[in-house]
Amino acid sequence: MSRLSGHLNPGRHLHWHLTRRRPLLLRAGGVAALLAVVGPGVLAGLSDDDPAGITTYSILGAKYGYELLWVLTLSTAALIVFHELAVRMGIVTGKGLLTLVREHYGPRAAGLVLSALVIANTGTLCAEFAGVAAGADLLGGVSRYISVPLAAAGVSLLVLRGTFRYVEHVLLALSTVFVAYVVSGFLSHPDWGATAKGLVVPNLPLNREAVLVAVATVGTTLAPWGLAFIQSYAVDKKLKVKDLRYERADVIVGALLTGVIGLFVVVACAATLHAKGIEINDARDAARALEPLAGATAATLFGLGFLGAALLAAAIVPLSTAYSVSETFGRKADLDDSFEEARVFYLSYGAVVAFAAILVLIPGAPLIPILFLSQALNAVLLLVLLPFLRSLGSSRELMGEHALGRGDRIATGIALAAVAVSVLALGVLSLL
Repeated sequence: MSRLSGHLNPGRHLHWHLTRRRPLLLRAGGVAALLAVVGPGVLAGLSDDDPAGITTYSILGAKYGYELLWVLTLSTAALIVFHELAVRMGIVTGKGLLTLVREHYGPRAAGLVLSALVIANTGTLCAEFAGVAAGADLLGGVSRYISVPLAAAGVSLLVLRGTFRYVEHVLLALSTVFVAYVVSGFLSHPDWGATAKGLVVPNLPLNREAVLVAVATVGTTLAPWGLAFIQSYAVDKKLKVKDLRYERADVIVGALLTGVIGLFVVVACAATLHAKGIEINDARDAARALEPLAGATAATLFGLGFLGAALLAAAIVPLSTAYSVSETFGRKADLDDSFEEARVFYLSYGAVVAFAAILVLIPGAPLIPILFLSQALNAVLLLVLLPFLRSLGSSRELMGEHALGRGDRIATGIALAAVAVSVLALGVLSLL
């Protein structure tokens, strides 16, 4: 009877079945939870590989070969540290960076941080539209007076008229274009031994040009707009503290993808252009110069990645500005809100897009300096943002058990000091 009852007891059988399958279910649940939070880290990370970033990496590889790859290694490490801190603050507090600065340091401090962000974001957004112009001209000979207005209208309609989930899905799909850089890097047949050495062995020529490239690399990898965006986006996505460990994986993956894509851009230019002594002014020159050296496919993929990266970043960088302006003035900042509910948010987005597009369309606008020098400016403006981010993250009152620990404070302190030293070195060499 007992044997029969065991067979007839469905609860006992179900318990045995679930216990046996629990590891599989936990793994499946973990994957589902990770996929649910993917977005802030990947989008913020990959958008750092925008036209300004690709231009910077292209110049680094063409001019210095594999020699300065270690700067990319350190920049990627700093990106992980500060993006993780920003997204942690957003999830734990439920508030964006500018909201926290305003509440804890007052409106003047918030105004200072906002000013730095608006300057940095405007320069970067100009670089995105300059990238659209260069990419469209490279791939199809399309005039900037057609491509830039179309891009500005397209990204604005996508972000301002779509729901949060729809916008996120489109942007994540668009980010797949970065595979083009990995393929073009392999097609160039780089020296992998020199690549490995360059990634871990510091070596920097002590001249203004080399230091400027290094500083621009830091500024384009750890961009100010990304810090504000990733925190506010995590809030807008309504992530909870229970999502934190999965969101850390999202941040790390996004930052590593940023570094890997930058690496392949550098090695593609190092293996071809630097090896032949060919100097370039921008990524468009790099794509054209790659063709006779690595084949038409590599050049086309490079140009395709350039245009796709420009469109992705042109949608995301204004979001950083719109979030920041709204938070500074204590207004709603939510992609799912209507125009009437979040008027400041939507007007800020539209205004910065229109302003940057108009600047790029000015006849004779210096697109190359906009693309490259805006990234060096980013590094300078990081010195305004990072101290506030680090101070807020260290507050036990604000962050509770999720406040920065001793190891976190050391890591963020080293990263902040490295940015400060690089900017100071550039300033000293510029005066000599």
